[in-house]
Amino acid sequence: MTTSLAAPGAETSAPELVVLLDEQRRPVGSTPKAGVHTSETPLHLAFSCYVSDTRGRLLLTRRAVSKLTWPGVWTNSVCGHPAPGEPFEDAVRRRARQELGLEVRDLVERLPDFAYRAVDASGVVENEFCPVFTAVADADPVPDPDEVAEWAWVEWDDAVVLAARTPFAISPWAVLQLGQLSQLELGAGATR
Repeated sequence: MTTSLAAPGAETSAPELVVLLDEQRRPVGSTPKAGVHTSETPLHLAFSCYVSDTRGRLLLTRRAVSKLTWPGVWTNSVCGHPAPGEPFEDAVRRRARQELGLEVRDLVERLPDFAYRAVDASGVVENEFCPVFTAVADADPVPDPDEVAEWAWVEWDDAVVLAARTPFAISPWAVLQLGQLSQLELGAGATR
């Protein structure tokens, strides 16, 4: 018989896992997140989410300077990795709470087949199958400083122009995603 000393619902110290994928984007196992991002990052499952406020403005965040990949770079509202067996919607809501201190609603998958590979200045590779979602928040974020250095509510059109004109200042995935989202004519009505 196993006895747990942790209180019910208490966090465990188990490592966060990411789902590894084959070339057909089928799960083939998992590995601890702490070691997945290297110069030879395997294809793995992720998500991105663009959060709007009730006025239709988009939440952009600047990654903490302590982040392994693209430190200090502006990006989408929140992104992360679903745990093995975790539905995307649950993963998005979990990361929005953890990273931004936000509860999100009206979650919609907008780019179900988005995938990318990018190499940052340090040589670390992102290699993700990364469906893209939009959501709405009714409050300002209260971010975890280990994840987010700054945040700003901006007009959707301004974010699309910023990504197109200054792609060096925005994460490569956000540049691609904002371009594709703008082609869907989401703009200010993205989450309605």
